[in-house]
Order: sequence, then C-alpha cells, then structure tokens
Amino acid sequence: MAGGSKDWQCLTSENKAASSGPLFSADGTQLVFRAQKRPGYEADRWELMLVETDPSGSFKGKPRSITPDFDGGVQDFVWAGGDRLYFTADADGSRPIFTVNTRGEVRRGDAAGMQESLSTSRDGSVLVYSGAALDRPPEVFVTSDPAGTVTRNISEANKELLARLDLPRPESVKVKVEGGDMQMWVLKPPGFDASKKWPLAYLVHGGPQGAWEDGWSYRWNPEAWAAQGYVVALPNPRGSTGFGQKFVDEISGDWGGKCFDDLMRGVEYLESLPYIDKSRMAAAGASFGGYMMDWFEGHTDKFKTLITHCGVYNFESMYATTEEIWFDEWEHGGPPWGPNHSSYERHSPHKFAKDFKTPMLIIHNDLDFRVPVSEGRQLFTTLQRLHVPSKFINFPDEGHWVLKPANSAFWHREVFAWLKKYAPPGGQSR
Repeated sequence: MAGGSKDWQCLTSENKAASSGPLFSADGTQLVFRAQKRPGYEADRWELMLVETDPSGSFKGKPRSITPDFDGGVQDFVWAGGDRLYFTADADGSRPIFTVNTRGEVRRGDAAGMQESLSTSRDGSVLVYSGAALDRPPEVFVTSDPAGTVTRNISEANKELLARLDLPRPESVKVKVEGGDMQMWVLKPPGFDASKKWPLAYLVHGGPQGAWEDGWSYRWNPEAWAAQGYVVALPNPRGSTGFGQKFVDEISGDWGGKCFDDLMRGVEYLESLPYIDKSRMAAAGASFGGYMMDWFEGHTDKFKTLITHCGVYNFESMYATTEEIWFDEWEHGGPPWGPNHSSYERHSPHKFAKDFKTPMLIIHNDLDFRVPVSEGRQLFTTLQRLHVPSKFINFPDEGHWVLKPANSAFWHREVFAWLKKYAPPGGQSR
C-alpha cells in the first residue's frame, strides 16, 4: 500500500489459502513469507516462500517455495545473512531450529526442546532465541551455530530456583500403531521408585492438530502433575504435528477413529510397564483433549476418572455456536445439513451417553467462544441425569484457556483434589 492511499494491492491473490509473516532481506531485494495451499484448513503445511522485489516492495515474478520437500510446517523464521534463513518447525515432539538457503537446502539443528522467537544480529552471524523444555521454563539463548550444540544461556533467570527443584526429564518412547509409530513422552514423578506401583495421569493435547512438545507451559504443566505423585504420559496420536503432514491430515473427519485407537495403544503400552498401577489410571484433556475425554466416557472403562476442560460434546450444537465455523466445516467436510452429515453423527460424544459411567470433572468458561460453554453444560446435565458422579466448574471471566493467576491456582487445586479422590497419588508397594 502506498502512503495515504486506500487502494491497496493484494500481492498474494493467486493463493486462496493463508499467507503470513512477510520479511524483507537486509538489502530489501527479497521477501520471504510463509504460505499454505489449502484454503480453510488451518493445519495445512506452512511452506517458506521467496520472491524478489523492486525498490517499492512489489514482486518481481512469482513467489516460489524454498521448503517444497520439507515435510513439516514452518513456524518462526528470520534472515541469517546472505542467502540463508533460520526457521523453527515441530519435529518428533520438539521444535528445533533449521537452516535453509534460497536454493531450498534444509539442515536441522541439534538443540533439544522448544525454540522460538528467533532474532539475529545485523549481519546474521549471531542468533538469539527463546529455548525451553518440559523440565525448564524459557530462557534466552545465543549461538553462532544453530546447527550445532554450542549455545549460551544469557538470561539464567531461573538458575537458582531450578537448582532447588526436582524436575525429572521425560523419556520419549515409540508405540506401535496402525501404519507406524506414535511418539509419547513419559514423565516420572520426583522420588520415583521403580519397585513400587504408581498411578497414571494420561493427558491428551488439544488442537487436534497440535502436539505435546518438549516445552514449558503455564497452563497444562506436566511437571506440576508429576509432582503430585503421578507418572504422566503425553501421547502424540494421529493428528499431531511434527510427524509429517499425512499424520496431521488423518484426524480430519475421524476424530473418534484412528486417533482414539492410537491413544488406546498408548494406554496398553503403559499398562505393560511393571510400575504402572492399572487400578489408579486417570485421563484429562482440554479443547480437542476435552473432546477425547467426552469420547472416552462412552468408549472405555480403563480410567477411574476423566477430567474435561472446554471440550466438544455435541458436534451439531458446537457447529452452530463456535466462532470458528470454518474449522468445523473443514473437519466435517461441510455443514451438518451437507453431504457429510454422517461425520457429525458418527463421532459425536453425546450420541453415546447411554454408556457413560466414569466419574467426571467438567470445567468450562463463559467467555469461551471457540468451544462455547453450552458444550460443558450439556455434558454435566447428562451425567447428572445418569447419576454418574460429576462436578461442573465454571469461570465466568475466562475464555478457552484459564489465564488469570488466581483462577489458575483455583483450577489446579480443584483438578488435583478430584484426581486424588479417584486415583490417589504416590507409589505403593507391589
């Protein structure tokens, strides 16, 4: 757009899908941005596009992908000087830093954990980024070789605190599922004794096109769950990002299908471990993870209790009330009255209410416009009418996530108290 004019030109009109994050090279002669190919699909693969520009910023020719063969979605990206860029992408339960040149040659870095917020020095020789892991909150790191292992923590904001805490490192395991493997993190509690039996907290991530990554969270923090005295499992089933686009795509239209099967294979793997107490297993999840708790309610009796946060319960009412109506139309192949109506019927948890029997904690918030509060109220009413032990917690001042500190403290107290009631924590003698 030119100064003062509202006669704006769309430079990416040929691509009907999403484009975002335009970033000029230092000399202003090249522009990179990320783009998807399938309109209406938020989980499509993000490719890094490059185009030459004239002094006004207009395109000279058509953009081309410099990550056409990279089977992952580009997240953060920044110029690294010359013809190179750095970018991050989900990969195998982590988010490493990659290097790519304008010829499309990609190289993965070795740093473990979750890297984001990339920034470079003027000449691109020094990279600064935020790095975190499941056992370490974000710190600021600097490196001149992202493809190597030589990095320096220049913030050390949590050094003293972390030295006083027992934050076990999780183990990454592979579980056999239909068509391949499912990656899963297993986190043991502080003071873990393998000669004892421990309860399980099985956490299902949201999205569904997301992942449990080797990163830190102030909302669902696996270390906080483990510290209560639980073995915590973080599975990345069908639909999870970082395992190829085909793996991501296979959740659409099949929320209660292969993904559920993958999750059950994960449970079977955990049940085979000698230190897991099969009589003290619980599951919890939010958003899509909450949906899966509602689906578990009617499809498995392996868990002593289920905890669902802002989950989808009724696909038809969800469609008519969510602010992301386009999301549901993609996932189901159209509206409920369209040719794929069966998609709304086949995997909607409310259709299986006659089989509900597992005690359940429901949390849903009034300002949630993604998965409106009516979803949680329907579920709670159903459980109450069926005389299934259940409790409903409502935050009138929160949305899809609980973000306010006092609310978060209340949320954790209630969740852990409910968990303790039905799946008591701590190791027990065999």
